[in-house]
Amino acid sequence: MKSLYVCIEDYQGQGEHILVVDDEKTQREIISVLLTKLGYSVKTVSNGEAAVEYLKKNSVDLMVLDMIMEPGMNGCETYKQAIQINPAQKAVIASGYTSTDDVENAQKLGAGQYIKKPYTLEKIGLAVRDELRKKGL
Repeated sequence: MKSLYVCIEDYQGQGEHILVVDDEKTQREIISVLLTKLGYSVKTVSNGEAAVEYLKKNSVDLMVLDMIMEPGMNGCETYKQAIQINPAQKAVIASGYTSTDDVENAQKLGAGQYIKKPYTLEKIGLAVRDELRKKGL
């Protein structure tokens, strides 16, 4: 019989590079701690514009994108620009709000699953691991 419990080993990283894009400093800090604890290499930026500039010079295995960021580009627009730089760019969408048209539009462009904040180690770990596996990492 299959266990209902998931072991942390099932969603630990192996140094993959994750870019977290969130306008709220506290949220960036929380997810950075969680992902680092899981074994990922994490870079955080506070808006979509900074994410796009970072991606022009650096590659990342996955982005964790907040959908609603004020002011400036939202998560969907950020992802649109990210896939212009790297058409295979993987992303997980995060928001404290319910799924929106922007979430669905980003997913139609290729973004992965949507996770609702607040973050938990298991929730973010499983979402990131699942998306990275789709990429073959």
